[in-house]
Amino acid sequence: MASGTALIYDDEMTSYKLLWDNPECDIEVPERLLSSYEQLKHYHLLERCVHVPVREGTEEEIMLVHSSEYLEVVKSTQTMNEEELRRVSGNYDAVYFHPNTYRCAKLAVGATLQLVDSVMSGKVCNGMALVRPPGHHSQRNAANGFCVFNNVAIAAQYAKRRYGLQRILIVDWDVHHGQGIQYVFEEDPSVLYYSWHRYEHQQFWPLLRESDYDAVGQGKGKGFNFNVPWNKVGMGNSDYLAAFFHVLLPVAFEFVPELILVSSGYDSGIGDPEGQMNATPECFAHLTHFLMQLANGRLCAVLEGGYHLKSLSESVCMTVKTLLRDPLPQISGEMAPCLSAVESIQNVRAAHKPYWKCLMYEEATPLHNLVTKSKQMMEAELNQTSTHPTAKQVVGKTNSDEAIKIDRFLESHMKKILFPVPSVKTAAAIVSKADARLLPISVQVEMEMNAQELKTLVSAFDAELVKEERTLLSLQNVVAVLDKILKKKVCNGIAESSLASVSTTFALKHCFDFGLQRKILLMNICQKQQTEKTNSKYHISLNWKEDAERNNFFCAVLGFILPVAYSYQPDLMLIVIGPNRSLGVNGISLLTCLLQGLAESRILVVIQDTEIKLVQSVAKALSGVPAPDFGAYAPASQENVLEIKRLRNQLQQEWKMLRCSVRDWISGS
Repeated sequence: MASGTALIYDDEMTSYKLLWDNPECDIEVPERLLSSYEQLKHYHLLERCVHVPVREGTEEEIMLVHSSEYLEVVKSTQTMNEEELRRVSGNYDAVYFHPNTYRCAKLAVGATLQLVDSVMSGKVCNGMALVRPPGHHSQRNAANGFCVFNNVAIAAQYAKRRYGLQRILIVDWDVHHGQGIQYVFEEDPSVLYYSWHRYEHQQFWPLLRESDYDAVGQGKGKGFNFNVPWNKVGMGNSDYLAAFFHVLLPVAFEFVPELILVSSGYDSGIGDPEGQMNATPECFAHLTHFLMQLANGRLCAVLEGGYHLKSLSESVCMTVKTLLRDPLPQISGEMAPCLSAVESIQNVRAAHKPYWKCLMYEEATPLHNLVTKSKQMMEAELNQTSTHPTAKQVVGKTNSDEAIKIDRFLESHMKKILFPVPSVKTAAAIVSKADARLLPISVQVEMEMNAQELKTLVSAFDAELVKEERTLLSLQNVVAVLDKILKKKVCNGIAESSLASVSTTFALKHCFDFGLQRKILLMNICQKQQTEKTNSKYHISLNWKEDAERNNFFCAVLGFILPVAYSYQPDLMLIVIGPNRSLGVNGISLLTCLLQGLAESRILVVIQDTEIKLVQSVAKALSGVPAPDFGAYAPASQENVLEIKRLRNQLQQEWKMLRCSVRDWISGS
């Protein structure tokens, strides 16, 4: 399997700039690239990446999306004087040309295609292209919104033609709608385009009706165009995560993409004067982590917008760190999507219900902007509190004092959330030494503990257990790995135990004895509910019936387990896999992969099973290998869907990330 992360950059793409006064365009500056590149240096990320040289995109490649007439217009700007450049620029919306624009735009296209080639050829697993000018607004015959050639749209067409790809996912998290990409692919079912964007009921640029949730595609492309319109500013981490949990991820796993292209615009981050949103840089790490579980990890991130230099550069670094498979920092802020975000999510799910199996039992109907019409609902939302500064406090057309305030906040914030990464990510302690040789080479196999030290630990827990050799061996495996996790010598680990229940109780006590007095998420995967205890906030039993022939566990993971886990924000996760489990190896691996975004990836998996396929699969997931290919998607049975809905209704007041409809939001408030 491919490994490594490509970084594509050339400072020649900083060689154009605005030559006249134009308040509409003066935020698009060369420093956008320079600051991002310097911050990558600061975090020592550059030397860890595979550097791929930049080339120019050819005219043939550019014309995969753009007309020859438009190409000639852009080419002609190379020899124009300032007056001529101003005149040509005035023919387009929010665009400026410079004599070097054409050269830089060709380099941006070429850099994007170099990244696609590097990923598709297996030279690297993933990567990021720092390019300028951006591309997602440009159209067949027009520059638009600082964009000249549509880098990501060209890349998708190129990948389809050169590599014969039939399913490409484009995720556009820029704060502006990438209408240029939508126009190219709105009739094409081979490209699924997902965009969230500031919309404000069509009052925010580009002011298009077709940026709303009900623009689902046309002709054969119906159902393959997803617009999540943000109808207010100040959207934060929990809003973005909710849109992934309840819209993008279920559909993406059903779509089964062969390649993921990300239009990585960071004007959707905190402090940006365009977006006026509140998402902090680590949010983009979590979004990237989720996408890396698709398409066998083949992901190409391509820079789009981002106009607050500190916010932009930190967000770029968080994306690259995640592509490099570093453990993720804890995501900050209260995990509770706002009412307006939930309304948009409900509308998108309802609009796409006819086209996707994962939404087939969706009861929601579009609300037609009900939130804006209900004074009671608006007042309820205003009563919500936020742990981050509000949009009015930190964003907008910032003056110098506000910009300094944002810089200071981000400087302090990044120091709080970043942490040293252990040199070894995953440890394992398993009974069979022969099986140990079958684990991924990056997994560190733990040696036996000192016998007297082990007996002392166990005796303090239960003196009777010291007399049982089988029990001692089971506890030895658990302690050997858990100690490494608690001491931050490894991120996570796997331990075989013949007595999972006793080992789990012992592990919890060991955590408390070590001094970990904070939140631990314990997940017990077994055949049936062990007790008849009623569900409560901190004790949840999910009675899932998995059909061996149906890949239907996505519904449980994405619609329930992840939202609850992110709402809880644990400091350590303990996953116990008991005997005679009803959940298959693939489902367990998917769950393990996705949960690594939490607790700085501190996960201990205890397995009461000698099935080497399960041990191998979990070890791969912990060490960063993307989730396995699940094959054809099958919807959850109606019985399982009803179980999820029952638990949502019961627990959404406590775990607010479960909310995916306005009714949920109101009833849970």
